[in-house]
Amino acid sequence: MKYDIAIVGGGPAGLSAAYSASKNGAKVVLFEKDPSFGHNVRTSGVSWIKEIEQFGIPKEFYNPIKNFSFVSPNNEISISGHEYTACVLDIKKTYQFLAIKAAKEGSELFVRSNVFDIKKNLEGKINGLKVSTPKGIVEIDSTLIIDASGFNSFISRKMGYAPLWQRYGVGAEYECYCDKINQETLFLLVGQKYSNAGYAWIFPLSDNLVRIGVGMGRPESTIDPLNKLNYIMENKLYPLNKMGKIQPIEVHYGMIPNEGLRKSFVYNGLMMIGDTAGQANPLVLEGIRYAIEFGQLAGKIGAKSLIYDSTMDSLEDYEYSCKKLLEKKILASLKVQSRWLALSDLDWDKEIDIIKDLTIDEFLDFIKSDFSNYKMMKLALNHPKLVARQLFNLVWSIRK
Repeated sequence: MKYDIAIVGGGPAGLSAAYSASKNGAKVVLFEKDPSFGHNVRTSGVSWIKEIEQFGIPKEFYNPIKNFSFVSPNNEISISGHEYTACVLDIKKTYQFLAIKAAKEGSELFVRSNVFDIKKNLEGKINGLKVSTPKGIVEIDSTLIIDASGFNSFISRKMGYAPLWQRYGVGAEYECYCDKINQETLFLLVGQKYSNAGYAWIFPLSDNLVRIGVGMGRPESTIDPLNKLNYIMENKLYPLNKMGKIQPIEVHYGMIPNEGLRKSFVYNGLMMIGDTAGQANPLVLEGIRYAIEFGQLAGKIGAKSLIYDSTMDSLEDYEYSCKKLLEKKILASLKVQSRWLALSDLDWDKEIDIIKDLTIDEFLDFIKSDFSNYKMMKLALNHPKLVARQLFNLVWSIRK
């Protein structure tokens, strides 16, 4: 079986790459190891409406958010907007929407198909895959392989291009029925009370459906986030004690890289996208918007590279564009995250007072890691508090 581009992984990055590459004339095949797209939810699904609308995702696939509450062990602040800015995605519907878009453009999609080995030519360039599918074992030849296998980075590790992630976030969450929830308000819960090295969250999907989870940083903590989550649920820690009856109906578990971008993520015949490339916001560990954006870019550049046999040189515009848009944002976020991981509960009680002074637009720029030079200078001028200046100066040192 011969294809122009073979994609490993049917998450938002892989499906977006398949759609874009097919739209640009490439013959594309994609392999997903799960029985269906979005079958195993590994993300809390938070994203931003402006970006999601640009990707064409329908409004019925997400719950809009306009209020944000931060809760520490002995403090709470809220920031409210007049407009809906964030959202919580229905992951299964969103992934299947992306799969249908790719299929309509001509991508050939395989589910329950596990890529177990790679093929190389005499020069050592990857040029094919061996796959276990519902139709049996198949071998395919391809000019370009796109590794969208996620945190595991199977193809890139097999080639020796990508080591295992050493710093990463691991999260566990329950999707729950809930009696009382404000579906317009998102909660982030910080401090040791809620997470030993990270944060907990309450993300509403509707007026009676909510995701409650805990994230932990590795190697800062070795605690299983599911154990912490069970403790929070069983003891109904605030604000769960205000939510009435809470009944889990699903459990989700996942990991996300937390080191920044890979040093390199294009090679002869190979591109990395999504979590494989480290395209995630480390401040709040969200990456769906980046996965879709840079998946589409990878598909477009990958299709154009075919006439050059998809050499590294023909793919480097993808890496250059990604680093230009993301690298400084991610480095700045890692600095802020490093500060946050060192905070005690008492420190957190004081820290969230910094956030309280931000306008809704400033808060959104901050939490989305949109640390442009202009915005950071404006923040420093508008917020003269010493502690706030220290936080912003931490980010500013990276922007220079």
